[in-house]
Amino acid sequence: MKTFCMGVLPALAFCFVWSIGAEKSPKIERISGSAGDVLEDDPVGRLKVYIYELPSKYNKKLLQKDPRCLTHMFAAEIFMHRFLLSSPVRTLNPEEADWFYTPIYPTCDLTPTGLPLPFKSPRMMRSAIQLISSNWPYWNQTEGADHFFVVPHDFGACFHYQEEKAVERGILPLLQRATLVQTFGQRNHVCLNEGSITIPPYAPPQKMQAHQIPPDTPRSIFVYFRGLFYDVNNDPEGGYYARGARAAVWENFKNNPLFDISTDHPTTYYEDMQRAIFYDIVLPFADAIPWEEIGVFVAEEDVPNLDTILTSIPTETILRKQRLLANPSMKRAMLFPQPAQSGDAFHQILNGLARKLPHAKNVYLKPGEKTLNWTAGPVGDLKPWFKLADTNNFDFV
Repeated sequence: MKTFCMGVLPALAFCFVWSIGAEKSPKIERISGSAGDVLEDDPVGRLKVYIYELPSKYNKKLLQKDPRCLTHMFAAEIFMHRFLLSSPVRTLNPEEADWFYTPIYPTCDLTPTGLPLPFKSPRMMRSAIQLISSNWPYWNQTEGADHFFVVPHDFGACFHYQEEKAVERGILPLLQRATLVQTFGQRNHVCLNEGSITIPPYAPPQKMQAHQIPPDTPRSIFVYFRGLFYDVNNDPEGGYYARGARAAVWENFKNNPLFDISTDHPTTYYEDMQRAIFYDIVLPFADAIPWEEIGVFVAEEDVPNLDTILTSIPTETILRKQRLLANPSMKRAMLFPQPAQSGDAFHQILNGLARKLPHAKNVYLKPGEKTLNWTAGPVGDLKPWFKLADTNNFDFV
């Protein structure tokens, strides 16, 4: 049985979760963990990260070619790099590093309409791994088990925007031992490795702040969703896009007055999200945030009964979920502000990495030992990423 999640979180749109504020001044409830409110943990002093110096063709030059990469929903790969360059967790001594970070922007290849093209990403990633494994000893010591990569595309390191093709491809074989930081977080899925860190999609902080509404604004929208219900070009029947859940929502509730759902993206989108009780989001930092206590998880086969399920939830249950979400640490954890702020999404990523320490002794390989197959995967992925004429571009960032 697969689940379809509904919930309560302001201003992000992806999987369905619940909005703060059906009561005018909601009380706050702490998000419990082994150290109290785990979202307030400070990662500084708990880990050290070494940043590989790569040729700018892997990052800076891609951004120079298309600055739109700074504002699309996958821009976390860029801002995480910038954050780490000046973070106190950064170490210039790789011998004392707990984690190794490879600054590569695999989604910064956009169509004229601004959509990322992931088809070159596997070759780009392989090229970067070949480079670090040839120039530093650290990859070969663990084959990536103490390395992390930011792969925020639709299906993470499966590198395809269609789920059927992504599942067929699977995660890039060379990344099987690495920790992946990604927006895709569906459990028990080929494209989500155990131990991956799920993050929110990037939303420009300035835009979010500019569209904030007063906290006592009545929640006048019951269910809100803006986005595609069908992949018209590749799945016009809606059979596999979003596992058919979006198509089911549209067909069952497009004329239901409780459901404000549309493919249109109005100028009031961010305000509308904040006025909704239920809407669609990703579920980031699942190892720290008790989404089961905050969201409403609905089996896919029960989507036609979504209106009945949501309207039957007791008021006190809703209010408790809202108290959890009224915690200021929740809002901070969803954003990538510049400059970074304590408790923001950057720090939650570091907290997630810190919680995975110390590395198990069995991740370190014996000299000459290998477990990864460098020739595995589609034949096209094995082709060089850059032409020979481009390989002289070795200015570092």
